[in-house]
Amino acid sequence: MAATKDKATTPQPAKTDFDLETSMHRVEDFFDRYKKKITIGVVAAVVVVGGYFGYNRFVKQPNEAKAQEMIFHAQNYFAVDSFKLALNGDGNNYGFLQVINKYGNTKAGNLAKYSAGVCYIHLGEYQKGIDMLKSFSSNDLILQPTAYGLMGDAYMELNKTADGIEAYKKAGHYNDNELTAPIYLFRAGLALEKAGKGQEAIAIYKEIKEKFPKSKEGLEMDKYLARLGEVTN
Repeated sequence: MAATKDKATTPQPAKTDFDLETSMHRVEDFFDRYKKKITIGVVAAVVVVGGYFGYNRFVKQPNEAKAQEMIFHAQNYFAVDSFKLALNGDGNNYGFLQVINKYGNTKAGNLAKYSAGVCYIHLGEYQKGIDMLKSFSSNDLILQPTAYGLMGDAYMELNKTADGIEAYKKAGHYNDNELTAPIYLFRAGLALEKAGKGQEAIAIYKEIKEKFPKSKEGLEMDKYLARLGEVTN
């Protein structure tokens, strides 16, 4: 789910309201592009050196295969935005929640936590989405910052602006790739404005302009800085 939101080409005050449908537009694009990537997470720690290979062969690998089989239909429902069925299953096939309950420590189970969090947020169950995304962990340079950014969206929907700002900053500073960082730093700036923290918003906008000058957000930062009284060259 990646891409950027359309913004007006004529300079005008930007909205600082956080409508989830608008806020998640780019994130939905991220999922369309990256949701099939399974380069996610590290599985359970090794118990003892002598027993590692037995554990790997007779427990870990079979569980991973079973989890992958369980998650298949849930992923298909997720792909077509059938979020309730993706979460809970259809009576004949499992949903993400069943995969998490039974095989939460597998790679597929970790991915299920991420996808379940997205489902909850789409369904308006923001706190459940936050809690699920908190349980997700990955080194993926797209999925992990997107998870933090989604948490920021959910916090803003719950009017927890301080938490939303923290989550957006975490997403924006996870790594300096131009796909996610400028998007979430920009959202952090808007949230800071909403919280009446204009100077902190200016600092964020300047960071975007300096680090990501060719991004859509970077190209528009002068407009937002000027609105806050910051004259730029």
